[in-house]
Amino acid sequence: MQSQATTVDQYIAELPEERQKVISQLRKQIKKNLPKGFEECMGYGMIAYVIPHSMYPAGYHCDPKVPVPFMSLASQKNFVAVYSMGLYADPKLLKWFTNEYAKAGVGKLDMGKSCIRFKKMDMIPFDLIGQLASKITPKQWLEFYEKAIKK
Repeated sequence: MQSQATTVDQYIAELPEERQKVISQLRKQIKKNLPKGFEECMGYGMIAYVIPHSMYPAGYHCDPKVPVPFMSLASQKNFVAVYSMGLYADPKLLKWFTNEYAKAGVGKLDMGKSCIRFKKMDMIPFDLIGQLASKITPKQWLEFYEKAIKK
């Protein structure tokens, strides 16, 4: 179920206490490591990190009113999810992440194309998620994005 929260703080406040702690810690790692230029907001019922319209006025090709998405963070029914479009767009980044995840010793990676699912809250590699957030600048992300939408 998507949250109807209009602010990140409201979103976090609506979560159960255990999830508040986990989402807050993930948020802290992402914000600490995210390159300058990305903005935090609510998007699609999740905490989103986006290329703002001030940097890319055309917006997201699926809905130009929406800024270009990059990463998201969500508390789903059975897991916490980190969505990283960079993993989907960049095979080198995906390889780096899967190798580093294995080294982190936090169990088997549960992942879709851009979704990393964490069912065990005590098995989240917070530092690694911070490192992941740091790997692509807004300029690099826009290059990946524009290349993909021109195909």
